[in-house]
Amino acid sequence: MQAFYSDHFVLPLPPGHRFPMAKYAMLRATIARQLPEVALLEAPVASDGQLALVHTPDYIESLVRGQISAAALREIGFPWSEFMVERARRSVGATVAAVRAALQTGVAANLAGGTHHAYADKGGGFCVFNDVAVAARLAQAEWQRQYRHILKVAVIDLDVHQGNGTAHIFQKDNSVFTLSLHGDKNFPFRKEASDLDVALADGCHDAEYLAALELALLALSQRFEPGLVLYLAGADPYAGDRLGRLALTPDGLEARDRRVFDWCHQRRIPVAFVMAGGYGKQIEETVQIQSCTFRTALSYAQRWL
Repeated sequence: MQAFYSDHFVLPLPPGHRFPMAKYAMLRATIARQLPEVALLEAPVASDGQLALVHTPDYIESLVRGQISAAALREIGFPWSEFMVERARRSVGATVAAVRAALQTGVAANLAGGTHHAYADKGGGFCVFNDVAVAARLAQAEWQRQYRHILKVAVIDLDVHQGNGTAHIFQKDNSVFTLSLHGDKNFPFRKEASDLDVALADGCHDAEYLAALELALLALSQRFEPGLVLYLAGADPYAGDRLGRLALTPDGLEARDRRVFDWCHQRRIPVAFVMAGGYGKQIEETVQIQSCTFRTALSYAQRWL
């Protein structure tokens, strides 16, 4: 199973910043140590042309040139730097590469990604460019060129925060189905309409969450037949997450991942997964949850061989 990383591009964040930048290198080290069957590959850089499949030229240019406004940067949550732009490009490139690999081998990953709060013309919530949206659009363009028909894509977003940017980007696109399970009262406080939204109450536990997921996957299977799944495997529904407000255990999150990969495998749908959010009070707990996602994914990737 191929997995793409970009953790060597570290943002120069101010002291006390709440974004857990260190988790990405820690995750790669954990995977390298515990899951040697995973091929860890450096993420390519997403080009302006690839980004423009989703993002407006003015937004791309303002970021690349460092001319983005202070207000827009506050909404993103990062100070501008060349490293910020490079890391954002690589995060998109990693998901693009993971999608290409998944379409060939069944399962592949981005060790970061899931920047689902980015809209076509702005970022937000630690999200600069929308990696999942760009990767979906590029995969569809490449598929159409090769096979002369539309590749239908399902986005299964299980980050604790609603993927408002992704939902908005694809609202008028019936070739992409957006599904989101998220905290009802959590960020973003102004939600967008996904194709299927499941809003969960604060304190939602394993059994309630897994039942809601089961119903959501049933609805997805009844309404849409994807040829590709992009899965946002957020670690932030965990009870110990600083920003999550739900109450899932590590076992519950493992069961969640297993159900998504099993749903894809039963239908022989390639799946590219990304890590999305994870803000554990103990960063080691976030890394452990995310490495468990990789262990689960690897077990399904090996069945494709």
